[in-house]
Amino acid sequence: MKTTTVIHTGLQFGEGPRWHEGKLWFSDFFRYGVFTLDSEGNEERILTVEARPSGLGWLPNGDLLVVSMADKKLLRFDGHDTMLHADLSGVSEYDCNDMVVGPDGTAYVSIFGFDIHADTPVEPQAAHLVVVSPDGTVRTTNKDLMFPNGSVITPDGSTLIVGESYGRRYSAYRITDDGMAVEHRVWADLGDLIPDGCCLDAEGMIWFADPVHKKVVRVREGGEVVDEISTDQSAVACTLGGDDGSTLYVLTSRGTHPERVDGTSTGRVEIAQVHVPGAGWP
Repeated sequence: MKTTTVIHTGLQFGEGPRWHEGKLWFSDFFRYGVFTLDSEGNEERILTVEARPSGLGWLPNGDLLVVSMADKKLLRFDGHDTMLHADLSGVSEYDCNDMVVGPDGTAYVSIFGFDIHADTPVEPQAAHLVVVSPDGTVRTTNKDLMFPNGSVITPDGSTLIVGESYGRRYSAYRITDDGMAVEHRVWADLGDLIPDGCCLDAEGMIWFADPVHKKVVRVREGGEVVDEISTDQSAVACTLGGDDGSTLYVLTSRGTHPERVDGTSTGRVEIAQVHVPGAGWP
């Protein structure tokens, strides 16, 4: 199996990688910030998010949207100031997580749905997806998803595909003219694979990180695994970028539980070259 090359170290727990304006952008839970990494390997903190940042995306006007996990907010950063874009506390009892933002600025935010870090194990519960319109209006889908996580939108903007870490599958929705996600269907069953952060390529296949099996996997609709790349640590999220869109950036960590990663600085940015560039969103 192919492997990755480490290009950057010192992360606590990286999430939400995105390629934007010639740089890799990512959140780091326990450094409480959003960062960029340029082609020379220089890291820059863009903003601080004290309640732990996760999913990232951009509005059509260029403002950055950031999921603030613990206080269940969607923040907007205009390059100077950070402000509230939407309060998600009324639709999420537990932490908010990843996000994809579509071409019109509609944000699709995943939520935990139950307390995954409870002292006593709890039964996983199905969750809805949170849909935030460009003006900050909050709506929800039906509770179809077992721990929704990384999501992508197809290049024509018509289909949202959501990974379910506990469901071990990808589900798809049709996106309506007003941005709502409807008509839930299974896009791919993944067997024993566990999807985390992901991205879409120009052949309509999804690359996703599997933290348990320590690899990134390329899968087509229906569930056929087309390619795999191994990582030494847990692969948490991935995105396609670089000059030609064919560099697969992978965020890895020595684990996914806060007690294993908070304060350790063992998180990494790793890369692998692939043959098909990224497409759609993110």
